[in-house]
Amino acid sequence: MSEHHFLTTIFKPENFKKEELELILKQFDAVTFKKNDFLIESDKIAPYYYFLESGFLRSYIIDFEGNDITTHFYGPEDIVIDWHSYFLKKPCKESFRALSDGQCWKISFEKFMNLFSIESFREVGRTRLVKNYFELKNHSISIIADDAKDRYLTLLKDKPAIVQNAPLKHIATYLGITDTSLSRIRKEIAKG
Repeated sequence: MSEHHFLTTIFKPENFKKEELELILKQFDAVTFKKNDFLIESDKIAPYYYFLESGFLRSYIIDFEGNDITTHFYGPEDIVIDWHSYFLKKPCKESFRALSDGQCWKISFEKFMNLFSIESFREVGRTRLVKNYFELKNHSISIIADDAKDRYLTLLKDKPAIVQNAPLKHIATYLGITDTSLSRIRKEIAKG
């Protein structure tokens, strides 16, 4: 496998023995997706998790009133996973759908578990899990504690590519506001 393989941005060669890295990279399969394709669907068990090389996705849920609510956005180098479904074999409550064409790398649960004997692999996984937990926790707290304008400015600062590539209606539901409120906030910011 090439040292220029995309996954070496995740599994850095300096952290692994050469044979460990080769074994890891062989466990992943490339997946090309088109805009609107599903990587993970609600009510199904997630058989894979993905490292996103290019493109953008979002996860969403349909609430009790039938509204489509974005729960998270994903861009290059993000891990796309439904932790609960992947590890506990429970049906997903969210769907993960492409906002653009792109490519990612998938690994099945069985292949993932076979790599768990590699200490550095476990450490990369632990680090990613903790990072995802803190992102989720910070977003949950922000929805409660921050005003809508601050939530939008944080998203703009932390994930500018998402703001450029996601429809405003999805950004609004992610921020917990209406499309109209988001338009007003964007106009305020543009005026300075």
